[in-house]
Amino acid sequence: MSEQRQLVIIEDDEAFARTLKRSFERRGYDVRVAHSPDALDVLLKDWCPGYAVVDLKLGGASGLACVQTLRAADAAMRIVVLTGFASIATAVEAIKLGASYYLAKPSNTDDIEAAFARSEGNADTPVGDRQSSIKTVEWEHIHQTLVETDFNISETARRLGMHRRTLARKLEKRQVR
Repeated sequence: MSEQRQLVIIEDDEAFARTLKRSFERRGYDVRVAHSPDALDVLLKDWCPGYAVVDLKLGGASGLACVQTLRAADAAMRIVVLTGFASIATAVEAIKLGASYYLAKPSNTDDIEAAFARSEGNADTPVGDRQSSIKTVEWEHIHQTLVETDFNISETARRLGMHRRTLARKLEKRQVR
């Protein structure tokens, strides 16, 4: 198997990681899974894949640190960040740190593989004319603060001037557009 078909999946949800692994293996990828940044460090000591799928939120850790580690291991690696907590702030940070693409969950193997293939932006992407709602602006601000605090909920709540439980409830809700 060629090196360019080697894939690492960094995902803390073991069931989802297993499903994604099987799906990519059926497509001819050599797949390994890491469930944490520490496990990724161990994997990269003797193996360097050409592709990576990184969950943004890894339990108490940030997938952004994994993006940075992967980019340092191989600047040409195609890295897709996959998240259920999509925000403009985390998308920008992921791309600045070296991710090739950023996908919101739910995404499937077809979506991820298509993202691997995309190497350039699309200037023809339509620009919406609708302004952001107050709930979207709030969601973006919360996630920007989460990024700044390395996903520390208590510190984020303190900086936002809200109770920790209130923040936790807001994070459990889906983004409203």
